[in-house]
Amino acid sequence: MLLAIDVGNTQTLLGLFDDERLAEQRRLATEASRTGDELGALLGEMVDLERVDGICLSSTVPALVREYELFAERWAKAPILVVSPGAKTGMPVLYDDPREVGPDRVVNAVAAKERYGAPCIVVDFGTSTNFDVVSAAGEYVGGVLAPGIEISMDALFARAARLMRVDFVEPPSVIGKTTVHSLQSGLVYGFAGQVDRIVEEIRGELGAEAPAIATGGLAELIVPHSRTIEKIDPWLTLEGLRIVWDLNR
Repeated sequence: MLLAIDVGNTQTLLGLFDDERLAEQRRLATEASRTGDELGALLGEMVDLERVDGICLSSTVPALVREYELFAERWAKAPILVVSPGAKTGMPVLYDDPREVGPDRVVNAVAAKERYGAPCIVVDFGTSTNFDVVSAAGEYVGGVLAPGIEISMDALFARAARLMRVDFVEPPSVIGKTTVHSLQSGLVYGFAGQVDRIVEEIRGELGAEAPAIATGGLAELIVPHSRTIEKIDPWLTLEGLRIVWDLNR
């Protein structure tokens, strides 16, 4: 079985594939200081490592790449593919410097093209909100990076002494009658509006009504209030890792 691992700045997503079927998925906090042995002990409690015969890794935390390689060697005893500019993705990356593009953004684009066709737009609600664009010719042409929901709200709470932290849930109405509901309204409708404007501008530059696909932990909160996003695909990044693994076998 293939163990797909997407290491983000805040969370790490694990997926265990039986051929093309996603059999299991797990989510854990990312800690940049973890060692390969710590990862082995932790992941060994979540996944039956004896069933793993390959690992495909995407990491936005460079310090953890070597530790996952040690985990693969010592604990999983399986080959590991680290998604990087040298890996086959089947997609030309038309960035001025392709090395600047996060591997998660590339595998999201690969999966979206495979599952929904080209052109398309991926909106990933993570530490940052990433917009990644695939052209009609199936090329990764670039995207947009915006502050993510959680870090934006954290910055607001840190700077405004009278504001309290709130749960990330939908408010009962747009017009808030309490400070909590007002904050939740700004979060939900503010980010939905940001997403819609950026997607509309991207479609204008592409000259096509490219479908917009959402993924990431807070997509379920924002997407119901967006006019432009057509579907939520929570495991899009894992699917992209599986596709890249198959291409490199």
